[in-house]
Amino acid sequence: MRGDDEKQGGAFSYITPEARIPKDHPLRAMRTMTDQVLRELSPRFEKIYSPLGRPSIPPEQLLRALLLQILYTVRSERLLMEQLDYNILFRWFVGLSMDDDVWDATVFTKNRERLLDGDIAQAFFEKVLALARGKSLLSDEHFTVDGTLVEAWAGHKSFKKKGAKTTKPPDDSGNPTVDFSGEKRSNATHESTTDPEAKLYRKSYGTESKLCYSGHVLMDNRHGLAVGGRVTQATSFAEREAAIELLAKAPGAGRATLGADKAYDVRSFVETLRFLRVTPHIAAKARYGTIDRRTTRHPGYEVSQRKRKLVEQIFGWLKTVGLMRKTRHRGERRIGWMFVFTLAVHNLVRLRNLQAASG
Repeated sequence: MRGDDEKQGGAFSYITPEARIPKDHPLRAMRTMTDQVLRELSPRFEKIYSPLGRPSIPPEQLLRALLLQILYTVRSERLLMEQLDYNILFRWFVGLSMDDDVWDATVFTKNRERLLDGDIAQAFFEKVLALARGKSLLSDEHFTVDGTLVEAWAGHKSFKKKGAKTTKPPDDSGNPTVDFSGEKRSNATHESTTDPEAKLYRKSYGTESKLCYSGHVLMDNRHGLAVGGRVTQATSFAEREAAIELLAKAPGAGRATLGADKAYDVRSFVETLRFLRVTPHIAAKARYGTIDRRTTRHPGYEVSQRKRKLVEQIFGWLKTVGLMRKTRHRGERRIGWMFVFTLAVHNLVRLRNLQAASG
């Protein structure tokens, strides 16, 4: 018998959002871990919010919403607010009831800026690492470092000569025609009018130059968890400088190993690692390399060479899921905040998968 397509103007539901979410849904484990982290961050929230004035978006709900935006690859805050309006799963995870109003996208963005000033992303990242350490999932001895390019929210047409004044009106104010033929462009003489902190850079010979930033990750080799991350301007030496900085902040003490690709096989970098009592398990260059049999003859070197490829999985997740292939923000500080927070979300996903695998 065919059912009737009867329109119904309104209805009451006696089923709560909590009851509608399956018991084995992956977000349940994520919500449990996230709530634990947010409870520990509550004293920090108290310091960055005034006790007077109108109540703002609760920081716990704002961070849960940002986490969902990354997990489900929602490209903008407006689309995120749309999902929160009718998606029961999203409302349940963030902590909104079915009758709560959804925030305006502009208000949501302004409230996110307050968390940027409080450096909440780094604190959130460190609390997630503490969860992993409490479950004995970190080795604190064997690491891998690598970098990737994060494309800036700026096009080549915005890369103009510093101090240049436009005298001729554009043929199209929205998408003007620009002729770069015969013009030598470099970061020393040009900068982007859209994002002045972005640099024109290419990862290797034979590839196109892009306005971008460098994203750096320090990974623990045991389970492929990120233990450090930051964003810098894209330069030829940024990867090695960031690696030293991340190692200095890494947990653990005593001897350690660091895996990396051939780009890190530079004498000054290798000597710095040995001064820090870190064994450089770096892929050796065929010519003019500094990694010799003192390092490569040990079985641990081969293990590090296999494990270091796991960092590419982190970069792959950041770019395909975590909205980091082409950033939606401008400025090194704001992009760095989102990069570190996205790494924390990656670690939460990894922790959830490890828990599921262990039963």
